[in-house]
Amino acid sequence: MELTTIHLVRHGEVDNPTGILYGRRPGFHLTELGRAMGEEVGKAFSTGHDVRYVAASPLERAQETAAPTAEATGLPIEVDERLIEAGNNFEGVAVNKNRLVLAHPRYWSWYTNPFEPSWGEPYTNVVRRMSGAVATALVEARGGEAVLFSHQLPIWTMRRFVERKWLAHDPRKRQCSLASVTSLTFADSQLLALDYWEPAAGLLNKASDMVPGTSAAAEARGNN
Repeated sequence: MELTTIHLVRHGEVDNPTGILYGRRPGFHLTELGRAMGEEVGKAFSTGHDVRYVAASPLERAQETAAPTAEATGLPIEVDERLIEAGNNFEGVAVNKNRLVLAHPRYWSWYTNPFEPSWGEPYTNVVRRMSGAVATALVEARGGEAVLFSHQLPIWTMRRFVERKWLAHDPRKRQCSLASVTSLTFADSQLLALDYWEPAAGLLNKASDMVPGTSAAAEARGNN
């Protein structure tokens, strides 16, 4: 029996002054704080871990967050399209600046099935591709660890899948803060444990994260 751990890492803070839902759009890079978060992740994996494989979503924010870990471990960043952000019809809309825009009648036809969801990529498809990325990482890092850099919704959807919970959920209750790590430990191909940790917890109170969710650091401070 071989133990392998797959770490799913959310990217750091993104420069998004207009508050749009950027989704899969190119050109959205980390802020200075976001880069510092990536450095903290890299430091966390530089000692006490047996990292054998590093992969990231093709989007800039994930690649930039992955860079310090790749440097610290001496491994290349493998680009895995399956780790990309979930597709969303609201891309380009300033939903993070003013969520009341979601109530506009022009969008009502997108709300027919919140359990799919009808306004974006189906949760089942997200699970399918994320599961594929994890399966590849299990092979590449067998007996060690892999670090996969992705986005909040895909990571949280994958977590709910392995916890055997409904995939549809309240975005405000996602426990997947900026630069957080959701770790899946397997014995061969059987999941043994799921852990969640925040290597950049000390930086979260400085961040302007417009995406809904909770933070272990904020909960410890009594802010949630």
